[in-house]
Amino acid sequence: MITLSNLKPAEGSVHKEKRIGRGQGSGHGGTSTRGHKGGQSRSGYSRKRNFEGGQTPIQMRVPKRGFKNINRITYTVIDLSALEALAAKHNLTDINYTTLRELRIVNRDERVKILANGELMRPLHVSVHAFSAAAKKAIEEKGGTATVVE
Repeated sequence: MITLSNLKPAEGSVHKEKRIGRGQGSGHGGTSTRGHKGGQSRSGYSRKRNFEGGQTPIQMRVPKRGFKNINRITYTVIDLSALEALAAKHNLTDINYTTLRELRIVNRDERVKILANGELMRPLHVSVHAFSAAAKKAIEEKGGTATVVE
């Protein structure tokens, strides 16, 4: 019968603590399991990120390709079909950046560009950061206006 007084851990599950640096008799004296000389044997050593034992690290061996243009302007794209759906759903005739923000279609600091995918059924007055030529033409053909804002 098992009681709290006779509980023991399973055989082989408990190991003796390795006492390092406590003399030669312990078997872990002398160099204290750190080997001879070199950075890792010294106190205060910390390996640098991506250190490969003195071998040229992979980020230096692999060739670099391309570049990232820091002056690139990225746009959130909205199609004419999406504008039509918005106008129908919310009964809008004027669509601008503030309207799109209020409807949570774009986030703060995002620039908006209108593309000509889909078609419009009603005249809309749209003012955003950019238009494709075909989108601007499609909006103006329906009797709306396409205004570029900064």
